[in-house]
Amino acid sequence: MSDAGPTRTPSGAGDDAGAELLVARAITKRFGDLLANDHIDFAIRAGEIHALLGENGAGKSTLVKILYGALEPNEGQILWDGRPVTIASPAAARALGIGMVFQHFSLFEALTVAENIALALNDAPAMKDLSERIETVSRDYGLPLNPASRVADLSVGQRQRIEIVRCLLQQPRLIIMDEPTSVLTPQESDGLFKTLERLALEGCAILYISHRLEEVKRLCRAATILRHGKVVGSCDPRKETAGSLASMMVGADVKQVKADGTPATGPVRLALNDLTMPAESPFAVPPKHVGLAVRGGEVVAIAGIAGNGQSELFDAISGETIARQADAVEIDGKPSGRMGITQRRRAGAAFVPEERLGHGAVPGLALADNILLTRHSTGDGLVNLTMLARGAARAMEQRIKGAFDVRMSRDNPEARSLSGGNLQKFVMGRELDRSPGVLVVNQPTWGVDAGAAALIRQSLIDLARAGSAVLVISQDLDEIFEIADRIAVISRGQLSPAEPASDMTRERIGLLMGGAGETNGDGSGDAVSAAGEKIDAA
Repeated sequence: MSDAGPTRTPSGAGDDAGAELLVARAITKRFGDLLANDHIDFAIRAGEIHALLGENGAGKSTLVKILYGALEPNEGQILWDGRPVTIASPAAARALGIGMVFQHFSLFEALTVAENIALALNDAPAMKDLSERIETVSRDYGLPLNPASRVADLSVGQRQRIEIVRCLLQQPRLIIMDEPTSVLTPQESDGLFKTLERLALEGCAILYISHRLEEVKRLCRAATILRHGKVVGSCDPRKETAGSLASMMVGADVKQVKADGTPATGPVRLALNDLTMPAESPFAVPPKHVGLAVRGGEVVAIAGIAGNGQSELFDAISGETIARQADAVEIDGKPSGRMGITQRRRAGAAFVPEERLGHGAVPGLALADNILLTRHSTGDGLVNLTMLARGAARAMEQRIKGAFDVRMSRDNPEARSLSGGNLQKFVMGRELDRSPGVLVVNQPTWGVDAGAAALIRQSLIDLARAGSAVLVISQDLDEIFEIADRIAVISRGQLSPAEPASDMTRERIGLLMGGAGETNGDGSGDAVSAAGEKIDAA
């Protein structure tokens, strides 16, 4: 790619992809006794958008890390343009023409767009020249960026553009994309798909990793499915259903989530009344005049792009940060805003944070001890005077393991020994097991496979139908439409009114994600006030 911008030549790719660009033969990777990749054969052609699918622990991350030079295989061979190559590092991968856009961005918020991109280039030109290249490439590919903008002031979708443009400036012939739409609005996702389709037409190969099977069907022309470290199949996703793709991934039919019956019209069990919190850090996005009422019997979901105040709202509801007013948070009618998290648990509430390891569970503690940390004061008989009932905690661990299919190498292991998906199932199961009256969950199925996601989502619905109030914070619109009775959207700390899911569309949610429902910051305007929300729920 020249300083003037992209110089790709259309190759007529699409259904008729070009020659094989990268071929992996018998790739094998062991971590101790674990065989993460078991003699994997894989190929991707120039101009092809190829999906890599599999459940948690299937070996996808290990394989792409090998292809990008971040891991070295124990056995196997990689061919690039028909020639054997050794990809010893990410720098070696980039030199070949392999780029990667990671799910979690690696950007410095205090720096500008151009400064962040310069850090990733081996021979960065003068800042003026680089800024001109960024403007040209971003404009030509429909990814508009201002090189002088500070990253802290950009939306998550704009931050992803930085990662993609940074990749494009290195003239990739193969781009690996890991869950690229997990933080995008529907409109931003549509824009990304157009960019990827254009790149494919110009001959660039795209290796696409996503758990969103409908978008895989829309975008990809080929798919390789991994299970337990092995290739178990390949297909054209356009000729499959989302259900059949999920079945190939897990090796069995995935149960459909069913929200039988209409939501109960029980009493308000969780209420937020003009909840406003101070910013804990320069880049925090605190709740601003948030009003919401969740009744027993219903699932209310909060949609939003990552970084718009979801974590700060969760902390305020759970008691990890204390509100200024006691009645800013009410649990079963009891003012709880000045209570800590243990007192709120005693009041019948349970909480599952976004970050599993370190926040939801202590890495170095056994699972039974992690149960004690959140349920020691919830009336489960785990503490008798000054004694801990470790036997009861271990029995709970076994019950949760069986009910939520938590796979582990031995009984009661340390939390850090579980895969991300299995740890999520354990953390969710630990809180669902006590049938709380109020459950607040941030990203309930983040990083879990289709089978586990269906189990968790059905459990949330069942808990609500049994009379509990369930509040789900999620970035996954498929998940939200599958389980929610009402939907609200958070944008820059402000929450839109919760509306019946049947009245909401992806397009409307996308507009609200982009700030269409925001007020002027003092609680006035189009958004429903806290008092109004509470009156409606009464």
